[in-house]
Parts: sequence; C-alpha cells; structure tokens
Amino acid sequence: MKQLDIAAAPGRPVADRAVPAPEVDIVVPVKDEERDLAPSVRRLCSYLREEFPFSARVTIADNGSTDRTWAVATALSQEFPAVTAIHLDEPGRGRALRAIWAASDAEVLAYMDVDLSTDLNALLPLVAPLLSGHSDLAIGTRLAPGARVIRGRRREVISRCYNLLLHVTLRARFSDAQCGFKAIRADRARPLLAQAEDNGWFFDTELLVLAERAGLRVHEIPVDWTDDTDSRVDVLATALADLRGIARLGGLTELARFLAVGAASTAAYVLLYVMLRGGLGAQGANAVSLLVTAIASTAVNRRFTFGVRGRRHAAAHQARGLLAFGAGLLLTSGALAVLHAVTARPGRAAEVAVLVSASLLATILRFALYRRWVFRGRVAPPPVLAPASGRTR
Repeated sequence: MKQLDIAAAPGRPVADRAVPAPEVDIVVPVKDEERDLAPSVRRLCSYLREEFPFSARVTIADNGSTDRTWAVATALSQEFPAVTAIHLDEPGRGRALRAIWAASDAEVLAYMDVDLSTDLNALLPLVAPLLSGHSDLAIGTRLAPGARVIRGRRREVISRCYNLLLHVTLRARFSDAQCGFKAIRADRARPLLAQAEDNGWFFDTELLVLAERAGLRVHEIPVDWTDDTDSRVDVLATALADLRGIARLGGLTELARFLAVGAASTAAYVLLYVMLRGGLGAQGANAVSLLVTAIASTAVNRRFTFGVRGRRHAAAHQARGLLAFGAGLLLTSGALAVLHAVTARPGRAAEVAVLVSASLLATILRFALYRRWVFRGRVAPPPVLAPASGRTR
C-alpha cells in the first residue's frame, strides 16, 4: 500500500481504490513515536492476520512528528500490505482522526493508542456490534465492572474525577471518555465529524457527547489495560483544554448559574441560621434555615439554571428537591454533631465555618441530583442526527 500525504487534501481516500474497501479501518495516531511504532504495528498486524475474522486496514497517522516516526511509518507500509501511512503537518489527535475518518472507505472506523495499553483481545468485541448493526459507537472502558487495569493511583484518580465532571456538567452516561480504544460506524461518524471542533485530546469526549445527544447506541467494552509509564501527556494543558471543551459544549453554563444561586442561597442560609440560633438551638436553626433556602433554591434553579418553565412537574420537582435537601441536611447536621462531639461549647464562628464547609459539599451533591434526577423531565438538547432506537450498556 502506498504512503499518502493528505495534509493538503484531507478528503483524499486513504487507500488505493484498486484494493477492496476493508470492513474496519484502525487508525493509530502518532507523534514522535519512533521507538514504539514498529513493534506495536507488527504486533497489531499479527493479531489481525491470525485472530481477527474481518478485513482490516491499519492507518498510521503521523501528525506533526519531528523525529523519525514518518520514516518508520513509511517502512511499515511497505512491509505490510494492510498498512497505510498518512502524514499531516499539524499535530493533534482529533485533527488526525477527523481527517482520516472523513476520507476512509471502511464500514467501521476505529482507533487505538500506539502503546497498545488495551489488550488486543478486546478489538473483536469492540467492532462486532457495529458490523452487525447492533450498536452505533463502541468504546473501551477501564472504569466498568469486569475491567482489569494496572496503573498508578494518580492517573486513576484523575481519570475518575474527569469522568465524574462530565457526568455532572454534561449529563454524560458513558463511563470512560479517554480510553484510547474506540470505534464508530462510518455512516454515523460523518455527521458527528462535521460538528466536532476539537483537534486535540478532547475530541474523544466531544464525539461521545454529540453521539449521546443524537440518541446513538453506545456499546461499552470492559478492557484489560496496562498503563504506559512513558506517557508524555501534559496533564495541566490537557485539563485546561478539557475545561474549555466542556464550556464550549455548554457544560459549565449551568454550573456557573447553579454556583451563583448556591452562593446567594448559602448567604441566606447563614443569615437565617444566625437569626434563629438563639430560639431554636443549633440543630433546629440548621434544619429550618436549610429547608427555607432549599425550597427557594429549587424554584430559582428550576427556572434560572435549568430553563424549566411553566407549572408542569413543578410539584414533582419540589418534592425531589426536598429529598436533595434531606441529603444536605444529613451532611450539615452530621458536621454539627461531630463539631459538638469534639468541642462541648464551640463558638458561633466555628459553627458557621463548619456549616459553610458542609453546605458546599451539599451544594455539589445537589447539583448532581438536580441534573440527573430532580429535573430529569426537562427538554433535552435537540439531536444532531435522526435518533437510533435503543441503547446498550
């Protein structure tokens, strides 16, 4: 197979049209990977030849390498008939995947990280539901039951916090946005690729969010995954880019409004507590103050934060809001109880400080409950594609 340079013509096919279109096109994005590229591609080709029942092409996407990666990629394309090398001048995993997937003639488009951290035995379960028409998009997940993962605690915590943030801010339902092991039907990918804007690491997340908003069926595969200790990802730069991406998709707009309501609600709560503390005692003042501000907060958030208008479901929303209030009451009452157990007669300032801290935790909990449960009957964002029936997990 020939080596192609699509930097100037991203719509150009990535394969020689004399060769039948493969069922699966597996893209391996690389940047400065001269050491790992050859052994990984050889291992992948061996697996495809010996154990994979579908026709497949491996497309090496060299995006902006400055070392010998392109020379290694072209040599591999000459060594293996099923390997194609593509060169793009600019870096960015999202940019490479968009360009190559948009030009591919395969039925299913996949990608995997060059380090092959994910066990290749998961490739067949990943693409089979797509080729059969059972699902539209499939992802490997390290955070679902059945996954076996070997990695450091720091990266585990970062991954779980990031996916929790997606669940809270964007109402994502997938479990693992950043596992470098995904596949999508080509006919489903094209409309999403036209809308996805990110050129870097957030591309995966954006594509998944757009797919869920379109009602596509997402299939998750628990994978065996071993951490690459030589990873050169800039965690801080990636985190900032992810936050910008979440904001662009509207995930931080609601959060910002909710925090504004939460700040006003907390101020009102503290004021009421101080006013009622003398007559009702600490626990009584806490309960009444929290109840009043919870009812007001639910009403304001319903309209201002989540855009729910009219009286329909208003009573149900308030009832669910009261249950969320109950969770906040448990947190703040428990914090007060601990404070009084530690100090028999704490000062008023200490009580307020403890309550404010517990209230902040309760606010985070309420936001998650509001988004995923309290206002679940609100109108969802319009789909970008004709909805597909059903969903798999």
